[in-house]
Amino acid sequence: MHFLPATREEMLRRGWDALDIILVSGDAYIDAPQIGVALIGRVLERAGYRVGIIAQPDFETAEDITRFGEPRLFWGVTAGSVDSMVANYTALQKPRRQDDYTPGGRNDRRPDRASIVYSNLIRRHFKNTVPIVLGGLEASLRRVVHYDYWSDRIRRSILFDAKADLLVYGMGESTVLQIAEQYTRGNAAAGIHGTCEIRREAPDEAVILPSFEDCAADPEAFLRMYRQFYANTDPVTARTLAQQHGDRWLVQHPPRPYETQEELDAVYALPFMRDAHPTTREQGKIRALDTIRFSLQTHRGCYGECNFCAIAVHEGRRVRWRSEHSVIGEAERLRDHPAFRGVIPDVGGPTANMYGYECARKIERGACSDKRCVFPELCRQLPVDHGRYTQLLRKLRRIPGIRHVFVASGIRHDLVMQDAQCGMQFMEELVGHHVSGQLKLAPEHSDPEILRLMGKGGTEELLDFRERFFELTRKAGKKQFLTYYFIAAYPGSEERHMHALRRFAANELSISPEQVQIFTPTPGTWASVMYHTGIDPVSGARLTVERGLRGKRRQKNILAEISRRRRKR
Repeated sequence: MHFLPATREEMLRRGWDALDIILVSGDAYIDAPQIGVALIGRVLERAGYRVGIIAQPDFETAEDITRFGEPRLFWGVTAGSVDSMVANYTALQKPRRQDDYTPGGRNDRRPDRASIVYSNLIRRHFKNTVPIVLGGLEASLRRVVHYDYWSDRIRRSILFDAKADLLVYGMGESTVLQIAEQYTRGNAAAGIHGTCEIRREAPDEAVILPSFEDCAADPEAFLRMYRQFYANTDPVTARTLAQQHGDRWLVQHPPRPYETQEELDAVYALPFMRDAHPTTREQGKIRALDTIRFSLQTHRGCYGECNFCAIAVHEGRRVRWRSEHSVIGEAERLRDHPAFRGVIPDVGGPTANMYGYECARKIERGACSDKRCVFPELCRQLPVDHGRYTQLLRKLRRIPGIRHVFVASGIRHDLVMQDAQCGMQFMEELVGHHVSGQLKLAPEHSDPEILRLMGKGGTEELLDFRERFFELTRKAGKKQFLTYYFIAAYPGSEERHMHALRRFAANELSISPEQVQIFTPTPGTWASVMYHTGIDPVSGARLTVERGLRGKRRQKNILAEISRRRRKR
């Protein structure tokens, strides 16, 4: 096993005088399946391409970006695992000091708007170079006209600002392979599903979105645009989209068909080192490595569709899961890793307990256009069943050499309580064996109106889950806790809503909230549309939106006041 080349010396040791593809990332090079650039690199390597990685290049000099020379086929550029503006600034727009994906943890290596900076860096030092292909979360969520919180304005598609040739959105393994194949044949990578490109004219078959100019001038046009965009995110039903930017057009081709289970299994069977590249390790500890190195990702996608979350737009609204054989096989390989100490810190996906079941209608005909799977109530067509996940957890903890298997990625408590057949069986397994001291829940709020705007259910099932959790914890003779995530200053939220949440936390949950986040309007979400327009997209009513930094801080402090008072005692 080996790392992909990250230095010129490594490339030459393989007998290569040049690379086919160079991947540039805002993250440190961690060779693990949870890191997009590493996963894409391994997929391309398996297909026979010569691939190298430039991680966190110095964007003020030529030294890093020119270390391999120019690739034969294309450059792949990503900001990394996090949108660079989210990585670099808090919700109060203060610079973040730490970056979990940077050696040493100091946040000084990832530039603002990294996808744009890296693309410009390439063109500065390689005139008339081979195509530049954007990918990753930042590109995916900024692929059409979007609201940017940090500049407080509507921005063009990132493809225009980066002056790149192509943009891959979503989970791009098969898309990138098709792009590489087209470039190998000397063809233009045009019309590929799962990509966006720039054209002089809109395709005849395209749905025309409101233009950049209209969206920038009229919040209601922006709302209409996003509604059409979101309605075309399912591979089964989506159409080609076109959006005018001046005298050119952004063309988004329909999403790529979702991965089959066999394709997912094959990706996670690739020979990852599960470590940071040696040149990276020399620079200091990477905090993210502790979290992801020995974690298992069981599935992709989410049918929760919370309005503040980008998973539905990036990974998809349909859940796809790996086979039990694949996950267990990966766990056995982890056990044999020289750094493994017997603990798997997480088994899950975007939401851990969505493994192993999905709506048959959605698989065949695509996501419903007029309703969601779990909000405002659970759809009868969704066969919630924790049986497969429970069985998987049991088998994992019985593998010789594995001492503990934890679920740390958070669960949907409402789904557990609505699973009459296997929900309690799952809870017994979870509480008895898979909680590492505390279990994460994300009710986000307690006020019915704010929960509706979030696309989240009510508090009844939360309280039922809490009661059952502590009952099982006592029976197991353990000391375990629940932690809760809450959001302050969400669109529509006023100080009275935070006072109500404060009373709920104190009286019903008996907690001092520690995980209180001020809402950040991230691109590609319904919540960012609500924040910018001040409009409830369902009712059309005007929303109160807290835009001032002091007002945002006050809302958070209303809830955090409980914690401060209890600490003083």
